[in-house]
Amino acid sequence: MHSLNFPNYTFRLKNSENKVAVFDELRKKFVLLTPEEWVRQHTVQFLLQEKKLPKSLLNVEKQLKVHDLIKRYDILAYNPDGSIHLIVECKAASVPITQDTFDQIARYNLALKATYLMVTNGLQHYFCQLDYEAEKYHFLADLPEWT
Repeated sequence: MHSLNFPNYTFRLKNSENKVAVFDELRKKFVLLTPEEWVRQHTVQFLLQEKKLPKSLLNVEKQLKVHDLIKRYDILAYNPDGSIHLIVECKAASVPITQDTFDQIARYNLALKATYLMVTNGLQHYFCQLDYEAEKYHFLADLPEWT
C-alpha cells in the first residue's frame, strides 16, 4: 500500500483468498484493504491517537440521507450531546483532492451540521471549522485536540 502522510500506525492484516483485509477496530471486523480503506484506517488512528477522540464517539461508513439520496460518509465523530463534531471524507492516495471533494462533504454537512470538516487522500489533509452564524468556514492548519 501507498506510504501516507500520517504517523506510522500498526494494523492487523490477514490474507484470505488472495485478498488482504485490515481489522477495523471501530467496526470490530476485518474489511477488504482497498486504497481508500488504507487512508480511512490511518485517519481513524490519527483521530484516536493524535487528536485523542474517544473511540465511543467515532463512527465509520454509515448511510445518511441527503435530499432523498442515500449517501455514505467515511468517518463521523460525535460530541457527547449527540451533535456532530467532525465529518471526514477519505479518498485513495491516487485520487486528487478537488472542488468536487469539498462539494461532496458540504452536501453531507447540510444534513449533519458538523463543527469541523476534514478531507484527506492520506497525502494531503484539509481541515475546516464552520461558523454557522456568520455562514462561513475557516481553513485550519490542523484539527484541535479533543478536550
